[in-house]
Amino acid sequence: MNAPDTAHIPEIRIIPCLLLRQSGFVKTVKFQNPKYLGDPVNIVRIFNEKEIDEICILDIGLAGTDGGPRLDVIRRIADECFMPASYGGGVRGAEDARNVLAAGFEKVVFNTAAALNPSVIEESSKAFGSQSIVVSMDVATGPGGERSVMAEGGGRPVDNDPVAYARRMVDLGAGEILLNSINRDGTMEGFDLDLIGVISRSVPVPVIACGGARDADDLIAAIRTGGAAAAAAGSLFVFYGRLRAVLINPPGVDDLGEAWRRFDAAGKSL
Repeated sequence: MNAPDTAHIPEIRIIPCLLLRQSGFVKTVKFQNPKYLGDPVNIVRIFNEKEIDEICILDIGLAGTDGGPRLDVIRRIADECFMPASYGGGVRGAEDARNVLAAGFEKVVFNTAAALNPSVIEESSKAFGSQSIVVSMDVATGPGGERSVMAEGGGRPVDNDPVAYARRMVDLGAGEILLNSINRDGTMEGFDLDLIGVISRSVPVPVIACGGARDADDLIAAIRTGGAAAAAAGSLFVFYGRLRAVLINPPGVDDLGEAWRRFDAAGKSL
């Protein structure tokens, strides 16, 4: 069988988002009940073999703590990582950002520090360039559709206007927004395309959509319907089957190409 023609498919940024907790990678559902996946170095090595273009690592074990990045751990991961990588977790200011970049990561992800002390975004972007600074927005949606930006691992509301929050972070120097729906995290029920669309249309920087992807079609929808510049996922890349067995198996170029064509065939548009 001939390989699918992907010549007319543009380059698509698809990013595994891996959660670090203590000594291993885990995956959560709605930011709760972390399931152990395996040793970080071994999993990164598998993603290297899968020729993933980019990867994001977030240390959720440091959410809401005063501890900085665990440099010994992230250096070991960075040494094994052969693709561009971003790191977040315990990053409190420009000095922590400097250490993360020096450890081998291309981008630094701020979350709680950005919410509680926004000046760190301005300081860090001036020091290292906005292209190196990512602000992670964890958004919770209430039963009436109201949305709140949350910090400290989803445990602390910090802003009830995600659009204004995103714009403020970009004005301070954020070069990308990592937008995560807490309600969709780990559910594999599809992205919150409305949330993605609202934020993507509101800021002039790339938005990375995260939370809820179940297949390649969802990844494409986040980009083409939601307007995101990239789509990130966790469960889709690390689980297989109804019982969610751990298997590192990200969608390939052919899968994404087929999903792109299905999108075109269905006559969907932004």
